[in-house]
Amino acid sequence: MLNLPNALASLRILLAPIMFWIILNPDYFTDAGYDITWNYYFASLLFVLASVTDFFDGYIAREWNQMTMLGAIIDPLADKMLIIAAFLGLMMIGEASAWAIYIIIIRELFITGIRTVAVSEGISVQASWAGKVKTVAQMFAIGFLLMHWPYGTELLWFAVALTLYSGFEYLYGFRKASLKGKN
Repeated sequence: MLNLPNALASLRILLAPIMFWIILNPDYFTDAGYDITWNYYFASLLFVLASVTDFFDGYIAREWNQMTMLGAIIDPLADKMLIIAAFLGLMMIGEASAWAIYIIIIRELFITGIRTVAVSEGISVQASWAGKVKTVAQMFAIGFLLMHWPYGTELLWFAVALTLYSGFEYLYGFRKASLKGKN
């Protein structure tokens, strides 16, 4: 069912590859006579716009009682597409550590797999506060790196630490829930 929250998540899915293209093609702006900073501004604007939809789709779904199975699938998928597109683009232009990006992507894929197994076993694995803080830290790191602001690299490694912590928290919660279900 396509409702406003699902439309916002779908918009995030559409904005991710556009932002990725902008990050990888700064010549598009410079060849048109614009300073390279316009590339940073536009990629950052799309990232912020897409990130804001992440807050509003969840808020609207809960407040307006529009939570759907489709939304439960596409919302985290849209989040991962946006984050991965930004981090891969930044890595490809040399603005982000390949190791940091590798750790983040592997964790995201692994936890997505764990969540899929949990759902198949009837175990509810909701986003934790650590997972939400991790997402915000990743978004701040991306914003700083896109704008070439100071401390972007430090924020990236802080986001990696939170990414690992929240991943362990999910694993612990899944293990605890699956052991409880077996008793």
